[in-house]
Amino acid sequence: MSNIIKLLPDSVANQIAAGEVIQRPASAVKELLENSIDAGATRVDLIIKDAGKTLIQVIDNGAGMSAIDARMSFERHATSKISKADDLFAIRTMGFRGEALASIAAIAQVEIKTRPHEDELGTCLKIEGSTLISQESCQCAAGTNIMVKNLFFNVPARRNFLKSNTAETRHIVEEFIRVSVIHPDASFSLVHNGKLVFKLISGGFKSRIIGLFGKAYDQRLLPVEQKTDILTIHGFIGKPEYAKKTRGEQYLFVNGRFIRHAYLHHAIANAFTELIPSDAFPSYFLNISIDPHEIDINIHPTKTEVNFKDTRYVYAVMHAAVKQSIGKNNLTPTIDFTVEPAIEAALSERPKGEISAPQITIDPEYNPFKTKTSGGRNPGSPSWPTTQDWQKVFTGEVTPREDHVAADQSPEETQGRFFLLQSKFILTGVRSGLMIIDLQKAHSRILYEQFLEQLTGKIKASQQQLFPHNIHFSPDDAEIVRSLKNDLEKLGFVIEALGKNGFVVNGIPADLLETDVEAVLEKIVENHKQYAKDLNYDKNVILARARSMAVNATIKTGNRLSEMEMADLFNRLFACKVPEVAPDGSKIVTIIALSDIEKLMKK
Repeated sequence: MSNIIKLLPDSVANQIAAGEVIQRPASAVKELLENSIDAGATRVDLIIKDAGKTLIQVIDNGAGMSAIDARMSFERHATSKISKADDLFAIRTMGFRGEALASIAAIAQVEIKTRPHEDELGTCLKIEGSTLISQESCQCAAGTNIMVKNLFFNVPARRNFLKSNTAETRHIVEEFIRVSVIHPDASFSLVHNGKLVFKLISGGFKSRIIGLFGKAYDQRLLPVEQKTDILTIHGFIGKPEYAKKTRGEQYLFVNGRFIRHAYLHHAIANAFTELIPSDAFPSYFLNISIDPHEIDINIHPTKTEVNFKDTRYVYAVMHAAVKQSIGKNNLTPTIDFTVEPAIEAALSERPKGEISAPQITIDPEYNPFKTKTSGGRNPGSPSWPTTQDWQKVFTGEVTPREDHVAADQSPEETQGRFFLLQSKFILTGVRSGLMIIDLQKAHSRILYEQFLEQLTGKIKASQQQLFPHNIHFSPDDAEIVRSLKNDLEKLGFVIEALGKNGFVVNGIPADLLETDVEAVLEKIVENHKQYAKDLNYDKNVILARARSMAVNATIKTGNRLSEMEMADLFNRLFACKVPEVAPDGSKIVTIIALSDIEKLMKK
């Protein structure tokens, strides 16, 4: 039998390994920016073209490299960060695997110019697909200037799987924020296609957050400080009233390294319990400083996953730190147990002059046994069915079209047929018994199908705003809003850009309340993030947008409707394609059979 196992050529092995480290242009940006930070740079400039597909250039004033180091840096597993296995548990640098530059060089055309500060001449190195093209001395500034051109030029299949320029740019901006926000002592800039996107000067942590997310965050942030024998937590959280319906402003770091940790996110979110809605997400920018021996970061090539030796302890400290910050800033109401609230309120609201006894107004003509001809109700009494109304429900005195009220029916013909229960359910009689309709779910179904038609270009309805809404998004979310502008216009939004990450909403969908504008837009952005990785993206994202619009524009619990309004909602519900099922799949309509009601009455 012939041997079938062969050793892969270095070029093939490098491309396979590169797929784990460099998944998209943003991955290369992350690795290059982190290398600049590890080199001690105080100025880092990022230049990209065509969302990084054509060019990614990082210029820094870091330590620079000698000619030999410059060549060795592109060898796999060559690094200056560690030298033995024990060093993995004492890492304070961003990189340590020695795979980033080798992976980038395997799938791109790379040119690097670097010079140590003490040398007069630098080194210029050119590599294409792991093959060294040239290396020579050159005149260049101290530090490192690396250009990555035509990413995935030799792996066309991987290049074809990249998203649109807008989507890839959004990922690059996110990586830029993750590195720059936690290193405020260094200045950063980002230029895309010749346009300056960010220019950040060195300063404090808070000023860096404001520089990235806008001046409005000066009033939105609360400081967090907590120090124990094992770790220190430092950073800022957003005030509860500024919590958003979309993720994106949750930044957690360990020793300056961005991480994702669902358990610690729960600790932070749990501290905001009862202060923000259940579907909202608090903003936070928190860094955990801890002894490297207490953590393990050698889990995944992206190095965004970290294990703690005592995760429960870190959870408890994090929760307490956030809770303490909220308490210190008087975000939760305080109660003075030394004073009786009722007495204090009475004294503070005591009118001047003589105090008169309370007066009761009565109607001497009121007769509870006397009915009015207009619906059998007394003036001021709640909308409640009369005896004749209930007889219609239980005896089935209805036409063959009992399950629907005709669209051309007059208000007088619909009165007495619909009754509102606890501002949650609509009751109406049908031949088989009593029909119960969930008010919110019915309205949600109506709006869902309406918005779905708008997104498919069939109808368009918008109401202009007398006082436009100014809405601010994070850089990442603002990029999404810009990419969704056409779909938002179909829904009825009239939006114009205001600054880098702000927007002015001049028009909103006809069925949307003015107070719900920001929440609806945030939910649309969040759904876009959720479905962006779906294979059926084009189909599912439209359904998700229509669903999020419907859920947020649905009538709120507690609103009382007139019989005319209930009749209108009834007509619109049964004009829908699927009137029995809500957009989330739950039941809208149920019918209690007349026989079941009779059994209940006999017990």
